[in-house]
Amino acid sequence: MSVLVQSSPPEDGVQVIQLNSPDTKNALSLEMRKAISACFKEATLNDAVNCVVITGGEKCFSAGADVKAVVDYSPTEVMREQVEQYWLPLKNFPKPLIAAVSGYAMGGGCELAMHADIIVAGETATFAQPEVRLGIMPGSGGTQRLPRAVGKFKAMKLLLTGAPFSAQEAFEMGMVSEVVADSEVQSVALKTAALIAKQPQIAIRKIKEVVLAGLDVSLDTGLLMERQALHLLFDTKDQKEGMRSFIEKRKPNYTGS
Repeated sequence: MSVLVQSSPPEDGVQVIQLNSPDTKNALSLEMRKAISACFKEATLNDAVNCVVITGGEKCFSAGADVKAVVDYSPTEVMREQVEQYWLPLKNFPKPLIAAVSGYAMGGGCELAMHADIIVAGETATFAQPEVRLGIMPGSGGTQRLPRAVGKFKAMKLLLTGAPFSAQEAFEMGMVSEVVADSEVQSVALKTAALIAKQPQIAIRKIKEVVLAGLDVSLDTGLLMERQALHLLFDTKDQKEGMRSFIEKRKPNYTGS
């Protein structure tokens, strides 16, 4: 049996997690979800990992759920699989996550990409939340993350019609960070990840933490969290090193402390 998810050893703080089931177009079977979950649990605890890039194949990021496996399920069977628990290590991942998307990112594949902090998409990449066309609805965050990314009215059209949308459309709506040539998706994602991995990591994690938490609170509460996080960073060695290197006009030497 082939390895469903390949996880490379971190290099210069960057780890690549690649979906590896081309025969199923990287369908998110229960086994695939478990494998992805395990990779992110490991990356969370690995101090050598500062940033993760998740990707699929050149022609398909992920076709979404394994429909054949669940077509005859009862509500109880769906509930018993507790699929949501396998998404938690991604949802709670404290380090920057970049999705490098080539080809199709459909249904659960689109939801997987939306767990990322940055999405780099190839110019021919295609996204969709087509669950309504199967008589169901998104169940891994599509109805919540898509409106937060593109706004209610655009999200409602995409969710209610199940219509696919291009990488350029996703970029114009604010869901994709960058659209690049198909041949450059991996290299651009890795270049961005390498840049992030070299930054002071406590500051990087606090930025992600405050941005994500701030999406669900009032502006005043978000600003309070921002101030508190900023104050905390003045107790780090990297803050002293960053500011002193700026004053001394030299390259900083960050240690993550």
